[in-house]
Parts: sequence; C-alpha cells; structure tokens
Amino acid sequence: MRNKIIPYNPKLKQYARQLRKNSTLSEVLLWKNIKNKALGVQFHRQVPMLDYIVDFYCHELMLAIEIDGNSHDYRYFEDKNRQNKLEEYGVKFIRFNDLDVKNNMFSVSLSLEEQIKLLKTPLKSPQGDNLKKTLIQVHNRIKPYIHKTPVLSSQLINEIAGCNVFFKCENFQKMGAFKMRGATNAILNLSEKEQSKGVVTHSSGNFAQALSLAANKIGTEAYIVMPKNAPQVKKNAVKGYKGNIIESESTPIAREQMAEKVKQETGATFIHPSNDDDVIHGQGTAAIELLEEQPQLDFIFTPVGGGGLIAGTALAAKYFSDTCKVIGGEPKNADDAYRSLKSGKIEYNDANSTTIADGLRTFLGDRNFPIIKENVDKIIRVEEEDIINAMQLIWERMKIIIEPSSAVAFAALLKEKEQFKNKDVGIIISGGNVDVTNLPF
Repeated sequence: MRNKIIPYNPKLKQYARQLRKNSTLSEVLLWKNIKNKALGVQFHRQVPMLDYIVDFYCHELMLAIEIDGNSHDYRYFEDKNRQNKLEEYGVKFIRFNDLDVKNNMFSVSLSLEEQIKLLKTPLKSPQGDNLKKTLIQVHNRIKPYIHKTPVLSSQLINEIAGCNVFFKCENFQKMGAFKMRGATNAILNLSEKEQSKGVVTHSSGNFAQALSLAANKIGTEAYIVMPKNAPQVKKNAVKGYKGNIIESESTPIAREQMAEKVKQETGATFIHPSNDDDVIHGQGTAAIELLEEQPQLDFIFTPVGGGGLIAGTALAAKYFSDTCKVIGGEPKNADDAYRSLKSGKIEYNDANSTTIADGLRTFLGDRNFPIIKENVDKIIRVEEEDIINAMQLIWERMKIIIEPSSAVAFAALLKEKEQFKNKDVGIIISGGNVDVTNLPF
C-alpha cells in the first residue's frame, strides 16, 4: 500500500522531466545502483513535492534521497527550509555527497541498504510499561556477566561542585568500561544459530574489548575490525579477550567495508557499538543501578560520543524516576551531539577535529538520536582544559583512574555548576582505560 504522495506545484512536473533528461553523473550512477539492487522497495527519480524536487523518492517508506553537489553549498538555507517543510509531512531524508557517490559507491550502497532495512523493521523498543519491563529483563539477563559497580562520593568534590555528587564508577566494570553491558545484552539477545556464527563490529576503543570479552564469556567468536594504525596496546587488549582482529585502513568507509566483508564471509552478526537497540538497553542498566541506590537524584550526567550511553541513561531515568533529568557532556572540539539537538538532525564532526576525549569523536545514529532528542534535557560543551582539570581532580581527590572521556561529564557539571547548586547529581564514570604513561597532567 502506497503512503500518501506529497502534493506539488504542477508547474514543477515539466521541470522534473527536464531534470531526469539532464541528470548529473552522480545521479545516474546512484540510479543504476538502485535499479540493480533488490532493495524490496521502489524509488522514483526527480519527484516534485510542494515547491521542491527531490532526487529520489520511495512512496512506501516516505524516504527521500538527496545528492549534494557543489550547487547545494550556495543554497544551503533554501534547501534546509524546503526539507523541513517536507519533514513535517513525515518524509525522511538521506543525503549523500556527490563525490561519495562517484568514488565510494560501495559505502553509499551499504548505508542506503541499512537505512531501508531499519525503516522497514519496526523499532525493537517497546514503549511505556513494556519498555520498563524490557529494561528490567535486560538487567536481569546480563547480571551474571557484569559487575555491579560502586557508587562513590567525596565531601571535597561536593564542596567544589556546590551540590551532592554521586559517581557511578563504570571504570570498575569488567574490561574497564560501561560498554560491557551493551555488548553482553546484544550477544545474549541473539538466537543460538546466530551466536554459533559469531559477532562482528568495527572499533578500536572500548567496544572492541567489550564485545571480545562478552563473546568469550558467552561462548562465541568476536571479529573486530580495527584500523592498521590503532595503538598496539589496544590490539593487545582485544587479543587478551580472545577477539579476532581484522585490520583495515583507518577511514570510516574502509572499516565499514571490511566489517561487511567479514559478515558475508563468516555469517557473523554485526553489532554496532552504540546505534543498536540491544546495546542501548544494556547501557541503560548502569543508570538503573544508580537510581536504585540513589532514587532522589535530580540529574544524571553522562559523556556523549556515539549516543548509546546517554540514550540508555535517558530511558532509565524516564522509566525508573519521576523527576530525574539527563544531561550530556561533550567536548567543544567534537560537539556534533550538541549541534544535532539544535538542528533536529544528526550532525557530524569535522574530520580534522581533535580532542583529548578521543572516545567521544563518534557521531549519533538513527536508533539513539530520537531517544536523545525526546528525553535528554540538554548537552553542555566543555573546553579541553576543562576536561583535563576535571580528570586530574578525580584522580587526586577520588583516588580512582578515569579516562578523559569519563571526565567530560564531570567537567560539564563544573562548567555550569550554578544551575545545579544544592541538587543531587549522578555522574556516570564511563571508563578507566587510559595510558598511564601518557597522562595530560
């Protein structure tokens, strides 16, 4: 059954025909690619809608594809306004860069197929009481495989912050980070047949270690795509947890392509480090434990990278507290989540952006962003100096090891502490995997 067709100005119909005859090379290439793939849905070319012509459109999914060429740079705000109008009708947009279509068709194809698959698949996440029950089931499911990490506090920290601070110390979690929770839940939620073929992900950080350890504990294989230039200490950690490392070039596209290749060759199930329902639900269990111990919390702060932790925390706060709000901390040098909340769509960091909190340079996904957009109160950006100072303060006063990404949440609290004066504030210390021979202080 076709969804409603968005009305258009009849004068555009003739112009749309001309555009089809004079398509750019990238439009022709993508069209040939779409026509040659069994995507299970039908796209149309140059479809007039309102006062706008979209490059490709699928009626069934109400999904538009736009190819951004050079001309789009000069009409950015005009395009944005037109897109916003169509989104009010329920149209969803995917944008590809002209050069990516010409030079990286494989990656573009994978991205398109994944988007279509997600749109055709109802959200796993139930709502309301059912979601609360799901989160409880997730927590019970993973308990045998994780630590219930401690909640620590410091009177001196409270005085400095001007509020009561409760640190949920996931730096004491197995493999040293909260990601053990989501990785474990994602694997346990697979069928026996799927588990027998293993799991695959692309990561050079904590999720690589988490998936490797979780797979080892549960009894399946983990294939970890890591860039060739990843630090040897990270590769050694993955090997220590019995993960199978497959090296790739360092670009995101290369890692995605290699992960897809491994998936096709082994039959392993791909598990995204943050943009996966089961991973998100698993990460939310840290906040559930925190709220069980400190139910009076007014706020919970988390760092924001790929979005899995803050999305899971937001769901936990929503269903396990009546008053607790969730706030994200993000490096100003990699503030894609902050900009995403402002614009209402997923934004990306500049390829050259650098931050000491390198684990937070990843961007949000279409599974976690809607949760964040609806349930996160705000995101506070912090400078590099703020991160280092917060990290040093916790090392010196709490006597615990935390990584720079973990310090971002605490830095966000200190940055705007007047807003939280005398409140009860939880902070999720996301991890403690840091090179102690290369500290920033």
